[in-house]
Amino acid sequence: MLSEQLPEFIGNHPILSLAFVGIGIALVANEMSRFTRGYKGISPAELTRLINREDALVIDVSAHNDFEKGHIVGSRHLAMSQFDPGHKLLAKSKELPVVIVCRTGVAGGNAAKQLVKAGFTRVHLLEGGVAAWQQADLPLARGKA
Repeated sequence: MLSEQLPEFIGNHPILSLAFVGIGIALVANEMSRFTRGYKGISPAELTRLINREDALVIDVSAHNDFEKGHIVGSRHLAMSQFDPGHKLLAKSKELPVVIVCRTGVAGGNAAKQLVKAGFTRVHLLEGGVAAWQQADLPLARGKA
């Protein structure tokens, strides 16, 4: 049944079929990159557990103004423009859990990659960033750290 209809469908809808194949390849490539990037994406709940149980170092790489508008309680600010794995905030944390946070969870990926490349063994990225933290109804601090 399906084996008879599939070639007919592909013949009648070549653009739709190619789009389906392209999306499938993109999804597989995205999942493969998650395994090879060297850091783990975590949820707000997982971040809370890391902070409470393992004393995770939370580094917020947002712009200074964004950090002052609202940041995770206890997080330290280190703007992306000044981010360096050798910074004194990070110097003693190569074996500890280090969590990178940004506004939306996108920009922090570069910082996380830099830490992995510098030999940090337990690097995490808060997926969805501070926005996901707020959606989970978790508290934010305002002003300077």
